[in-house]
Amino acid sequence: MRRTAGRTALGAPAAGPGTGPAAGPGTAAAADAPASPGGFAPTPASAPGPASVPEPVAVRQQLRTEFPFELPRGYVDESGTVHRDGVMRLATARDELIPLRDVRVQENPAYLSVVLLGRVITRLGTLPMVHDGIVENMFASDLAFLQDFYRQVNAEGHTRAAVECPHCSEPFEVELGGSRLGES
Repeated sequence: MRRTAGRTALGAPAAGPGTGPAAGPGTAAAADAPASPGGFAPTPASAPGPASVPEPVAVRQQLRTEFPFELPRGYVDESGTVHRDGVMRLATARDELIPLRDVRVQENPAYLSVVLLGRVITRLGTLPMVHDGIVENMFASDLAFLQDFYRQVNAEGHTRAAVECPHCSEPFEVELGGSRLGES
């Protein structure tokens, strides 16, 4: 047998035991709810009613699209200034496709990472603009660092999923794909 809360003329729940601001239709008041194994009582907002949509397991976080970095050695410009702090943004499909049309990349596929990094690095020190000409004049150790950082940000960053243990309800993350660029 299913119980339903009484409704007023406007469709709001009628006042009575187990109803009111602390409880919705079909739910008990928060004070009546038993504590979960973690010691937290379920909140009325997360307790689904008969016609409610279940909430996601994990709280959604805002997508992070820019990532700060510090080069191991730093880029030295024409005036001798060393630029080490920078920002890299997430790459788009366009960022990975456009360099394939570049003649330098077609002649030498190793040049792909230089052109690609020139597109996704949005800031480097006090330089007004970052482009592939700057990346190709970096020290090899800084280029290797940036290639690895690119893989971490773009390939590994999106292959994790938030899940919940079916036994203890503890949230954790699992790796869904390969850990290197090109793996699936």
